[in-house]
Amino acid sequence: MAGAMLSIWVAGCGSNGGSAGDSNTAGAASSGAGTSNGGAANAGTGGTAAPSAGNGGTSAGAASGGLANGGTSSAGAPGAGTSSGGAAVDGSSGASAGSGGSGGGETITTPPGYKLVWHDEFDVDGPPDPKNWRFETGFVRNEEDQWYQTDNASVQGGLLVIEARKETVQNPNYTGTGDWKTTRKTAAYTSSSINTSGLQSFQYGHFEMRARIPTDAGMWPAWWTLGVSGEWPSNGEIDIMEYYQGKVLANVACGTATRYTAKWDSATKQLSALGGASFTSAFHIWTMDWDDQNIVLNLDGQQMNTTALSAALNADGTSPFKQKDYILLNLALGGQNGGDPSQTTFPKRYEVDYVRVFQKQ
Repeated sequence: MAGAMLSIWVAGCGSNGGSAGDSNTAGAASSGAGTSNGGAANAGTGGTAAPSAGNGGTSAGAASGGLANGGTSSAGAPGAGTSSGGAAVDGSSGASAGSGGSGGGETITTPPGYKLVWHDEFDVDGPPDPKNWRFETGFVRNEEDQWYQTDNASVQGGLLVIEARKETVQNPNYTGTGDWKTTRKTAAYTSSSINTSGLQSFQYGHFEMRARIPTDAGMWPAWWTLGVSGEWPSNGEIDIMEYYQGKVLANVACGTATRYTAKWDSATKQLSALGGASFTSAFHIWTMDWDDQNIVLNLDGQQMNTTALSAALNADGTSPFKQKDYILLNLALGGQNGGDPSQTTFPKRYEVDYVRVFQKQ
C-alpha cells in the first residue's frame, strides 16, 4: 500500500497525542485524567459511572475490564466452544475481503496449527446473541454525541448491523449540573455498543473480523479488546480496528506511573492511501495474532502494527497482556476524536460479517 504508517509510543499525551482505540476509558476516576488520543476502554455495562481516563471522557461502569469508583474488577468467562454460526470449518488458511455482502453459511478457514474456539457468524436474524453480547446504554465515554441503546444493533441477512441514526432522545440522567453526562438534556444521535464481558474471554490466539465500516464525517467505529482484570489502562487495551477523521488505526495500550494515563503504541494509515471511497464500499478483514511474545495487528493481510509484550509493561513491571481479554464492537459519533457528524446523511451502518477466535492446538 502507498501511504505512510506511523508507529510510536506515546505516554500520557494530550488529547491529540497517540491515536487509539475508542479514546475511551476503563472507568477511571477524575475526568480528563488519562490523556491519550485513543484507546477505548471500560465497556462495562453496568455499575456506577466514573469519570474516564482517555481523553477526559467518562466510562460506563464497573462490569468488565475497567472499573468504576477506583475499584478493580474481574470479569469474563472462558470462551470455549463455538457459537452462533452455521458455517462449516475447514483446515485451510487465508480469507478474503472484498465488496461481497454477508457470508452466512460460508466455510470457515482455520489457520494451520490452530483450532476454532469461538465465533459468531451472525446468521440468525434478530438481536445479537445474548450468550455472546451485552449492551452499553446511555452516554458512556469521550463526550461522544451518541446515546447508546439496544435498538440500533441487530442481525440482518447474515450481518451484525450497528446503525447510527440522527434522532433526538431525552437524557433521563439530566440534572443541569455535574459532568457532560448529566448536563445534556438530549442526545442528537443514537447508536449501539456491544461487548462480551462476562460471557466470552480469551488469552492469546488468532482473532478475525470481516466488516465494512462507515467513514463519513463524525463516524468512529471500533473493534477492540480489554483485559478482564484490573483498572484501565493497567488491564491492557488492544484496538484491532478503529477509524476516525480519515484514518484507520491499530493500537496497544498499557499503564504508566500516572494513574489513568496510558502508554500507547499506535499505528495509522490514511483512508486516502487505502483507496478512499473504494475502501469504504468494501468489506475488509482485520486480524490480531497474540501470543506470549507479541501482538500483531493486520488489515487485509498487511501488517498495521506489532507490539512486543516486553515493551508494553505497566509501571510496576507487570504485563497486562498475559490475561484474558473480552471483545467490544461499537459505533461512536463525534466526541473527543470522531469529528463533526452534523453534515453527514444518516443512517450509517457498521456491518460485521463475523467475529472468530482461533487458538493453537
